[in-house]
Amino acid sequence: MDMNLIEIWANMNGLVRAVVCLLTIEALGCITVAVDRTIMLWMSRRRSKHFARAAGRLLASGEYADALEIAEQHKGSHLASFIQTGVSVFLDKRDMGLGRERAAVFANRALERKGENLSESLNRGMNVLASTGSTAPFIGLLGTVLGILNAFHMMAQGGSGGIATIGASIGEALVVTGYGLMVAIPAVLIFNFLSARIAKYEAGLANAGSELVDQLESGARIASSQSSPGEEAAPVSEPVRSAVAC
Repeated sequence: MDMNLIEIWANMNGLVRAVVCLLTIEALGCITVAVDRTIMLWMSRRRSKHFARAAGRLLASGEYADALEIAEQHKGSHLASFIQTGVSVFLDKRDMGLGRERAAVFANRALERKGENLSESLNRGMNVLASTGSTAPFIGLLGTVLGILNAFHMMAQGGSGGIATIGASIGEALVVTGYGLMVAIPAVLIFNFLSARIAKYEAGLANAGSELVDQLESGARIASSQSSPGEEAAPVSEPVRSAVAC
């Protein structure tokens, strides 16, 4: 049977066409989410590296106020936003007269809340991929069932039977199941890929927050002995290096 998609579409009844339209909407939604999350992760990582180069020395040397000014200039970086939250709360509590350890406790709580907000932001739209991957095969199967029912209805109206009469209609109906699988399989693969990338990114932020609290609490100045080729060796705080590495 020739796979003339235009002819197949013309022979579909209204319900089957509605199913195909729904699958197409899901496919377009998945493409949108995949492109958006990929660009978001790439841009945030790129901006976080810029923030690390600019603020790493300041954080390592305890110049937190200056580091906050740098974070203000890197609005698109999740790392900058995360570090800014912890440091700003720490400085506010210190200004209120609290000790270093007590202020670090408040900073840790603020980082936990900020981490939840960032996780929600990072995973925005991922439910579209998950829902499409789990429902698209069944939606395609529904379209096939409706198409087969329409084929039998045509056979009843024509008063004739046999595979020659309904074979083409059933074959066209099965195309909808194939379409559903074509939408679902990439959606599942993309969901798994992006979920792993986002989970790794969140782990880096969580490690950065934990190490930042340790640094704020102890007041230690941690220097990095590693530098990129051709660059001047500069101290980079452990929280910044941990997050950028992920």
